[in-house]
Amino acid sequence: MKTSNIIYELRSRAGLSQDELAEKVFVTRQAVSRWENGETTPNTETLKLLSSVFDVSINTLLGSPRRLICQCCGMPLDDSTTSRERSGSFNESYCKWCYADGRFAYDSLDELISFCAGHMAGGQFTPEQVQDYLKGFLPGLDYWKQYAALGGREKLGEFKSLIMQELNALHIDGMPAVDALHPISGSSINFSFTLPNGNTVRFLDDRSIYLGNQLPCLFDESRCFGVAAGTGFLLVYTCGADGDTPELLVYKKR
Repeated sequence: MKTSNIIYELRSRAGLSQDELAEKVFVTRQAVSRWENGETTPNTETLKLLSSVFDVSINTLLGSPRRLICQCCGMPLDDSTTSRERSGSFNESYCKWCYADGRFAYDSLDELISFCAGHMAGGQFTPEQVQDYLKGFLPGLDYWKQYAALGGREKLGEFKSLIMQELNALHIDGMPAVDALHPISGSSINFSFTLPNGNTVRFLDDRSIYLGNQLPCLFDESRCFGVAAGTGFLLVYTCGADGDTPELLVYKKR
């Protein structure tokens, strides 16, 4: 189905007029009319707003042009199995069992393979055959590439320890010592920060995986610290409990 028909059907099902939908996504009624006539297609930011209004994924809005699979376990994705961020928005890279509320469920490939093999085996495939297949397939998915890039799980552990040392060496007032880092999806923490010159900037990539954590602020219970790191940078910020009003403290290249 075309995007024009999908938007029309979703709007009609929601009982919204073109004017009402336009108001919700900050465009004109004429823009909505052009979408539904097939003359234009919403831009990326508007698609995100439409996804939120109709509670469907962007892939669905576009007529499902891509066959989505979870980039952690390989499960085929549709709107019922796709993960969500803490804000409620879809994260179309993962299933809801591997990623939920800003956290990943697995940091051990062996653990995931064991779990999946136990559920997938049967019929013509033995658990051993399923495990052999997954050992060849899963490392090629985006989530597990972080291990390969660093030389395996042991090297990732060494890298985490080094990053925690570097973050703690910043001695940021009010921030507790960082004693754990977890894989975090860029889409959950890719905040727009305002620089002193008034410009806004995002430092992360929505589709990338970083190491990070959230820590309480010792001086202000309404705020918390966020830390994130990649192989080439450290990022420290503060924000409200729900990720609102983010403020940049440190962006440092390594």
